[in-house]
Amino acid sequence: MDGGDLVIRRESPLGGDLALLFQRHTADMHADTPPESIHMLPRAALDTPEIAFFVLREGGVPLGMGAVKRIAADHGEIKSMHVLAEARGRGHSRCMLQALIDHARSEGMARLSLETGVQPTFIAARGLYLRAGFVECPPFGDYRHDPNSVYMTIGLGGSD
Repeated sequence: MDGGDLVIRRESPLGGDLALLFQRHTADMHADTPPESIHMLPRAALDTPEIAFFVLREGGVPLGMGAVKRIAADHGEIKSMHVLAEARGRGHSRCMLQALIDHARSEGMARLSLETGVQPTFIAARGLYLRAGFVECPPFGDYRHDPNSVYMTIGLGGSD
């Protein structure tokens, strides 16, 4: 996606100017979630062939990130979606989410799922996902029931 000054492109998660995004994402995940319920991947673990990592930049400055991990031939998982707090409220999260959905669809995935928290800090994220058409679902992939997690999924067309 390229909307003038706003650009979302696939990049390496190891990019030198992404440290603040990862620091803030990590801090948010640890703010009020018990350690055993944090399912965030370390930065280096996002740099693998089965993960497509994207950065949202405005005027060249990285303000958001997100990834799609292929967990089955037809199923992807959203990982590490984060927009800096000072950049929120301008539609960046919606744009990033749409870019991730579009990527999954273009890669032939029929379903895209995610895990997020139940804590108050995740209310806005859950609302974003619901407005985009995600619905709650049982744990998927390697996840198991966790009282601190909400699992969501969306069909991307085809037989769904």
